[in-house]
Order: sequence, then structure tokens, then C-alpha cells
Amino acid sequence: MSTEPQFLSFKGLKQYTPEDGWGQVNAILQSHTQQPSAPAQPSPSPSHPPQQQHTAVPENVPTLTETPEASDNTSPMFDPLIHELFEQLRVPPSDELTQTWRTIAAEVNLLTQRMALQRELQERLQKLDQDLLDLRGTILSHLADVQHAADQQLSSARLRAEVSALAQSKLAAKLTHKR
Repeated sequence: MSTEPQFLSFKGLKQYTPEDGWGQVNAILQSHTQQPSAPAQPSPSPSHPPQQQHTAVPENVPTLTETPEASDNTSPMFDPLIHELFEQLRVPPSDELTQTWRTIAAEVNLLTQRMALQRELQERLQKLDQDLLDLRGTILSHLADVQHAADQQLSSARLRAEVSALAQSKLAAKLTHKR
């Protein structure tokens, strides 16, 4: 078996072997270091009952030979900062901090929704402004058409009035001469 230490020797870490399933790394290591020729027996878990191992672990498979509890703190593989990081990851965040982050996340979601609504409303407002400009232009065009028609009607009415006045004067002149 390999005698070089591995980085997977943290407490609580599990290892999978096809014969045994999932087992505690520390239990596997202890069984390897105490009985090198005996097969490793993982600690039983409630979801996986212990299984019978049919073959021994081959010699060329790297295994963990040290545990952090057994090694001294000056080992090149032991890093107190990594150990502290894993300890911090195991500690759940405080309720106040978690609630603050949830509040921030909810506010960011609301802000995003409102900004999307604002963009949509601005696009609708621009379209509405364009529609209003088009409608004003159409109304002004129709008013110009009405004014042109009214001017033509006024010209026709003046012309009729002049023709009518001329006809009246001519007819009156003829009627007065014949007498």
C-alpha cells in the first residue's frame, strides 16, 4: 500500500469502494493501518447495511495512511487554515446574517422586476408618444382637407352669388326696356 499521505484525510469524510459502498475514511484508514492484510470494513450507515467483502484491496491502490488526529501539527499535509475553513463551513450562519441576506436577495429580485417593468413602460410610452404624433398629423391633415373643401365651397358660393347678381341685373334691364 502507498505510504504517502493523501489530502482526503479530514474527519467525517466518506470514501466509496465498489465492494463496501460508502464508508468513513477514518474507519477505513484505521482498518488499513491496524490490519494491512485484512480487508477494510467501513462503518455501517443506516441507509447502507454492511456488506461482505470478497476481494482484498490491491497493493497499487493509494490509500490514506494518516489521520489529522494521529499526525502532528507540523506535518506538511496539515494546514490549520484549511482545517479552520472546514470548521467554518460546518458552522451554520447566524440567523440575523441569514435573514439580512434573504432580505437583500428579495429586494434585489424586486428591484430587477421593477426595472424590467420600468423598461417595458418606457417602451410603451415611446410607442404611445409616436402614436400620438401620428394621430396629430392625421388630424391636421384632415383639418387641412376640410379647410380646402370649405374654401372651395366659399369660392363656389361667391361665384354663384356674383352670377346670380349679374343675371338679376341683366334680367331687370331687359324687363325694363321692353316696356
